Amino acid sequence: MKTIKILTIIGVISFAFYSFTVLQEKEWKVPAKYETMKNPIAPKTDAAIGKSLYLKHCKSCHGKEGFGDGPKAEDFDADLGDFSTEEFQAQSDGALFYKTTTGRDDMPEFKKKMPNDEDRWLIVNYLRTLAE
Repeated sequence: MKTIKILTIIGVISFAFYSFTVLQEKEWKVPAKYETMKNPIAPKTDAAIGKSLYLKHCKSCHGKEGFGDGPKAEDFDADLGDFSTEEFQAQSDGALFYKTTTGRDDMPEFKKKMPNDEDRWLIVNYLRTLAE
């Protein structure tokens, strides 16, 4: 009986820690500087370049349509997001630029792969075309 109680307590505590970790993982804090940053590239400017950059650097994980279903997606435990959702599209351009630039966990930092800020802004503009 005592063993069952101890195992139950350990199970509850483990579940609580796991839940806390999952909640922490989902929240991606964006510095205020980026939240309010304006996109210097007009939405339709070089749209084909933005799309080609997305297909080259993002499609393998996030999928062609941005549903988080790329060929590499199954290799990750994390939710890769759905770029077509209202929640995703409600993020500021600056927030998307920040996330693309710095990366997190399994998502690589693209500042090194794409050192030109303009390229990352073009991807942000392309992400806007993936809305539902």
